[in-house]
Amino acid sequence: MSEIKGKVGFIGAGNMGEAIIGAIIRSSMMEPAMINIYDVNQERLEYMHSEFGVSTKQRLIDLFMDSRIVIFSVKPQQIGDVLSQIVESPDFKIEERKIVISIAAGVPLITFENRFYGSLGEDAMQNLPIIRVMPNTPALVLEGMSGMSSNRFVSVDDRTVTREILSAMGSVIELDEGKLDAVTALSGSGPAYVFYVIESMIKAGISVGLDAGDAATLTIQTFKGAIKLYENSSDSAEELRRKVTSPGGTTEAAIKVLDKEGVKQNIIDAVIAAADRSKELRELF
Repeated sequence: MSEIKGKVGFIGAGNMGEAIIGAIIRSSMMEPAMINIYDVNQERLEYMHSEFGVSTKQRLIDLFMDSRIVIFSVKPQQIGDVLSQIVESPDFKIEERKIVISIAAGVPLITFENRFYGSLGEDAMQNLPIIRVMPNTPALVLEGMSGMSSNRFVSVDDRTVTREILSAMGSVIELDEGKLDAVTALSGSGPAYVFYVIESMIKAGISVGLDAGDAATLTIQTFKGAIKLYENSSDSAEELRRKVTSPGGTTEAAIKVLDKEGVKQNIIDAVIAAADRSKELRELF
């Protein structure tokens, strides 16, 4: 990991903000004192300072002005108020380049552009590039998957430093903003689908005579092993499944039930429903 130049400010110090801060510090990208955080919850600020040694700000505009990179990690419904507090402050101005990164789910780039760029000239707008990111919860254990989209003012260097930050907590891909609804549906909501299957397999194990602990151990290691095998194989998931499914065997009996109940199509339909809902929520902003 390369070192980040300038201070990074976090607006919101919830779980995802904490995950990114922890990843940045553990990767030695920057010293804790170079990280600013602001949160309306004073106890949360005190915890973050005690846990990571980061600096805290009591005023939102102070954090914004003092940071070269500003990461919005607040709930989507809070974005409007937060942006208003910043742009309506008499101290708001853009004199040096500042990267805005948002991980607020569903909030499009245009929302930030409308609020920030409304009072800025062209030169100032060019110095305020905006990047939207859709991470997922495995970022909390540094195994996250993030999709990122950039507006027209984002440079190659801006993309590079953003990817460095996101890579500290997992993997990242860059794509057009129009595809972020699909990213939300697949990887953003995806951990819930995996947990749903794990939950079901554990219950199935119990139903065929295992105790809960053994069922959980068998299920979790099976997931880990299957993923590792897939990552290290040149075969497709379909081909790997076929190799496990011997004719007339136990696996075939299970797959026949899944096919009969249309489980594969149900999963596809579920992801499509999540993508459609993501589009609907986006319209609210």
